[in-house]
Amino acid sequence: MTKSSMISAIATQLELSRKDAEVAVNTVFDTISASLDRGDRVELRGFGSFGLKFRRSRDGRNPKTGDPVQVDAKRVLFFKAGKELRRRVDV
Repeated sequence: MTKSSMISAIATQLELSRKDAEVAVNTVFDTISASLDRGDRVELRGFGSFGLKFRRSRDGRNPKTGDPVQVDAKRVLFFKAGKELRRRVDV
């Protein structure tokens, strides 16, 4: 499902204008993004949780040449599906 099709589905189900549904979807996505940017965890009951894991710097290898490469530390986004979502998908 694309963002556009999600907006259309919400507009149809809730009998909203497409513009109002778009504002709602963008607000939800912006709020989740802002929370993750601050380092907070986002939990949507029945759906899942988004969070960040910290990966420390490490020595890696260039797969083409085999030369050692320094990989910088970074934050990595992860998603863990909730029980309800796993149950619905695993039918």
